[in-house]
Amino acid sequence: MRLRRSVIALVTVLGLALVSACNNSDDKDKAADTGLTKVSYLTSFNTFGREAYAYVALEKGYFKDAGFDVTINPGSGTVDVMKLVAGGQADYGIGDFTAVVITLGKQKLPVTTVGMIHQRSLAAIMSLKGYGIEKPEDLIGKSIGDQPGSTNTVMFPVYAKAANIPVDQTKFIPSPPPGLPALLASGKVKGIGQFVVGKPLVEKADPQHREAVVLPYGKLLPDLYGNAIITRSDLAKDHPDQVKKFTGALLKGLQDTYDDPAAAAAILKKYVPQTDLTVATEELKIMKEYIKPDGFTGPLGAVDLNRVKTVIKLLDDAKAIQPAGSVKPEDVVTLNLAPKA
Repeated sequence: MRLRRSVIALVTVLGLALVSACNNSDDKDKAADTGLTKVSYLTSFNTFGREAYAYVALEKGYFKDAGFDVTINPGSGTVDVMKLVAGGQADYGIGDFTAVVITLGKQKLPVTTVGMIHQRSLAAIMSLKGYGIEKPEDLIGKSIGDQPGSTNTVMFPVYAKAANIPVDQTKFIPSPPPGLPALLASGKVKGIGQFVVGKPLVEKADPQHREAVVLPYGKLLPDLYGNAIITRSDLAKDHPDQVKKFTGALLKGLQDTYDDPAAAAAILKKYVPQTDLTVATEELKIMKEYIKPDGFTGPLGAVDLNRVKTVIKLLDDAKAIQPAGSVKPEDVVTLNLAPKA
C-alpha cells in the first residue's frame, strides 16, 4: 500500500512538473510570438505631469505599433538617468540637455541624444509674490534654494550674464529637490531653482496660496534646449532603425499631449494613481510653449547643429565644461537619428 501511494505521489509530482514546464514553454512562445522588442524607459524625474507623454504613447499603442514592449520607470534626475542608460539598466531615458552636455564634459559616458522634447529650456528661478522678486535684478542679494549641480544652479552664471546682473551676489543654498516648494513657502529662501512647469506644484505647496513668480532662463537664453531623449551610444550605432522607431512613437505621445493636456493627465493618472489631475494638467499646459515656442516651425524632437554648438559655447564661456573646447557636437548628439530642424 505504501509503495502504491509513493508511486501515485511521484506520478502526480511529475505530472505537475510537466504541466508547469509546458505552461512556461507556452508563455515563452507567446512572448516570442508577439514579435515585440522589450525596451525599458526612464522618465527625467519621477512621474510628474510633465512626463505624461510617455504614458500616452504606451496607452495609445504607439510603442506597440512601432514594435516595442515598453516598461516605464521613474527617473531620478539627468545624471542618474544617464548612468543607468550607460550601464544598460535602461535603454532610453530623458534628461535636461544642458546637464547632459555638462556631464559628458566631465565623464565620457556612452550615451547620446537622439531628439528633443523641449525646444526651449525649462530652467528657471521661482519665487512667490511678496518676496520682492519680480525681475532678474531683484535676485541681487537674495538666497536661492536648489540642489547642488542642478541645471538651474550650473546655468545661473550664464543667465546672470544675459540679465546683466552680478553672478556673485546671489547665494545658492544646497537643498534637496522634494523639499524646495515647502522651503520657499516657509520664507527661509526667497527663491528656488525649479523648472517652469513646477509653478502649479509650488503654488499648491504654499499654505497662503500666493502666486508664484517665474524667471525663466529660456526667455533670455532662447538657444538652450530643455529635456532630451537619450540612449546608449552602441544602440544608436548598431540599431539606428530601432532608435528612430522608438523616438517616433514617443514623439507621437508628445504630440497628443500637446494637443490635449487634460486627456494626457488623465492617462497619466491611470498608470500613476497618486497623480493630482489639476496640477498635472496645468503643468502640461505650461509645457506647450516649450515644446513648440513661438516661431518654431520644425518637427517635434528637432535638433539643430548650430544651436547645439551655441549651447556648448555658452557652457564653455561659463566654465561649466573643463577644459573649454573639450566637448564637440558629435560627442553629445547623433544628428542623423534626430528629427531635423
